[in-house]
This record gives sequence, C-alpha cells and structure tokens, in this order.
Amino acid sequence: MEMVLARIQFAATSTYHFFFVPLTLGLAILVAIIQTRYVRTGDEKYKKMTKFWGNLFLINFAMGVVTGIVQEFQFGMNWSGYSRYVGDIFGAPLAVEALLAFFIESTFIGIWIFGWERLGKKAHLACIWLVAIATNLSSVWILIANSFMQNPVGYEIVGGRAQMVDFPALITNSHFLYQFPHVFSAGLCTGAFFIMGISAWHLLKGRDIDFFKTSFKYGAIAGFIAVILVVGIGHFQGQHLVQEQPMKMAAAEAHWETSDPADFIIFAGIDQENRTNSAEFKIGGLLSFMSYNSFSGEVKGLNDLQAEMETLHGPGDYIPPVAINFWSFRLMVGAGMLMLLLALLALIFQGKIEDKKVFLRLMPIALFLPYIANTFGWFLAEFGRQPWLVYNLQTLSEGISTVVPASSIGISLAGLVLVYTLLMIVDVYLLVASARKSPELLDAPAGKEGSLWI
Repeated sequence: MEMVLARIQFAATSTYHFFFVPLTLGLAILVAIIQTRYVRTGDEKYKKMTKFWGNLFLINFAMGVVTGIVQEFQFGMNWSGYSRYVGDIFGAPLAVEALLAFFIESTFIGIWIFGWERLGKKAHLACIWLVAIATNLSSVWILIANSFMQNPVGYEIVGGRAQMVDFPALITNSHFLYQFPHVFSAGLCTGAFFIMGISAWHLLKGRDIDFFKTSFKYGAIAGFIAVILVVGIGHFQGQHLVQEQPMKMAAAEAHWETSDPADFIIFAGIDQENRTNSAEFKIGGLLSFMSYNSFSGEVKGLNDLQAEMETLHGPGDYIPPVAINFWSFRLMVGAGMLMLLLALLALIFQGKIEDKKVFLRLMPIALFLPYIANTFGWFLAEFGRQPWLVYNLQTLSEGISTVVPASSIGISLAGLVLVYTLLMIVDVYLLVASARKSPELLDAPAGKEGSLWI
C-alpha cells in the first residue's frame, strides 16, 4: 500500500507541475522574440504585445515554481531508498539547476517586471532573454537527472551505492540528447498554441483586430516550426528507444510476439494477464517502418523481452502496464497529428485569419492539445520504465521508503491534491481573466480597475 500511495502522490504532483512547465518554456521565448521586435522597430504595438503575453507568462511561471518545489521533498520522504542509492548522482544536476538556472531566471524576472521605463530598452530586453534562456536551461538539468533514471551512465557501484565517476557521460547521456530537444520543441508548441487560442477568441469577438492578428501570426509561425520539430524529433527518439528501452516501446505498441515485419496496432483490447490482444486493427509492416525506416525489420515482443530480463535479473514480472502505455502513446501521437494539421492551416490562414470564423472557433479548443500530448508523453516515459525506478539498476520496491506509513502518505497525498487543485483553479481564473482583457488596459495606472501590469 505504501508503494501504491507513494507512486500516486509523485504522479499527481508531477502531473500538476507539468501542466505549467511547457507553457513557461515556450512562452518565455515567444515573449522575448516579441520584445526584440519592439526594441528593433520602436512600434508600440509590440510593446503592448510583450506586456499582454508577458503578464500571462508571469501568472503561469509562479504556479510552476510552487508546484515544482514539492517534488524534490518526496525523494527524501517517500523514496529514501532511491535517494540513498543514487543520490550522489541524481542530486548533482538538481543542485546545478537550483544554483545556476533558477537563480538566474528568478533574479532577472524581477528586474524585467519592475524595469519598464527604468532600464534602457536593450538592457530590459536582455533581462527577458536571460529569463527565457535560464528557464530552458533549468529544464536541461532536470532532464539530465531524469535521463539517468531512463539510461544510467557515468557511475560505478561502491559500497552498495551508485557513485558518479564520469560527469561528461552524465550530461551527454544518449537519452538526454533526444529528450531535451523533444521537451524544448513541445514547450514552444504549447506557447504558440496558447497565443493562437487566445488571439482567436479575441478575433471572434472582433476586438483589437490588428493586435491579435499580429499575435496570431507569431503563434502560427512558431507553432508550425515547433510541431514539425516535435514530430520529427519524436520519431527519432522512438527509434532510439527501440534500442535503449525495447520493453517500453513494445508495451507502447502492445507487441507481444517478436516478428519481422512487425505490424502497427491502431487499437486493440489488451489482456495483460494472458499476454494477448483481442479485436486488433493494424497496419502491416508499419511498426517496422517506425522502428527502422523500413517496412521490414525485427521488432522484439514483450514475451521475448520478459525472458531476456529474467535471464539478466532473475525471476520477476518486468512487463510494464501495457494498456496505459499503449493508449498514452496513441493519445500523444493523435494530439500531435491534430496540432500538425491545425498549425499548417493557421500558417496558411494567418493573412486573413479574421475571416476564418469556423477555424477561429476551433483554435481556443486546440489550445488544450499540447497539454494532452505533454501529459500522456510523460505517462509513457515514466510508466514505460516500470518496474524499474532506475532502468536495469533499481526497482520501485527497492527505492521506496520503509519507515513512512501508508496513513502518513495518504494524508499528505490528500492535502497536496486539495491544495494543488485550489491553486490550479486560482491560476486558471487569473489566466482567463487576464486573457479576456483588452491590451489597451495594460498601461492603466496601478491600482485602477482593469490594470494588468503592476
């Protein structure tokens, strides 16, 4: 019971946290690009755009910070076995993230907020670029830590604990080299669809047409580039995982038996207990193509991979929850394909976007597609690694704390879910309230009704 509750607690806090992270990563860059345009042209429209989207960025940023801090405490409380075993390695990139990246972004975001009309234009612009760079640099170190869990490198076991012996190997982990570009482009995609969705709502209402038409254009260009990157990098990342974590990819495809060529299953009824599928609908050879860019090629099945794991690690069940991974992958890819289509249409329509009423009605709904793709992408990344906490090195049962009772975890879980839900309600309320306001109110005096910028 302790393990179940601890896993639910970490999954809950991680899911809440990652609702805010991608938007922070992407919107920071887009705000910096828009402000750069203002500094280069002197056009006040771009200054108002910077403030409007910057205000929404700040609201989202605050929630990301609050929810992220709680995660790290769980390593010492619920997962002390993990912290004791690999803490010498895992703690290093997290320390660098806090001491370097987070300090930079938290310092310069304050200067940027209060620096309007106090700093020169170029100095003020440098602040938002430092925030954008440091925000994404923060994700670099966190992903380096996560990549060690996915593909442990640069360590040796000394006295029953993993110790770092090769820091360059840690930061050049092959898993990280695919994971970071995927997360970066997903963040940019989230920010772009956020801008397009809100701009579309205003354009439907006929408000501030020039302002939101220009905003939509920036979102459309960034969104199209970002989705192309997400899809392309995701494809190569999947091929890499076929070699690095074949069990995860086989679970994502509910692929039980080794075959050449391997078929791609679009949907199926999954019976993990009996290790079989029912009511399969599949496309011949497509899984081989996805794995090797060829319609022929052997893809190992879960049954053979289970046998290999038993040979390496002894008896046990090494197959992750197949249904969760199978449907998470399809929801992630399905959302990505919809975004690709909508981003292409947005790029085509952006010149006359105010006339495309049906499309404008779709875009505020499409704003949620990156959140779906991001969430289920991380479900696949983490559930697909089970039963390993550190892949091929430490299992979940070995990493759980043995002295924290289930009752304590349950109480803290209930408290966290309650507080996080309330915080999310407040965050969404503030985002919606700010997004609905006219950009003309941005320069209203502080304290006046309708003022957005304090």
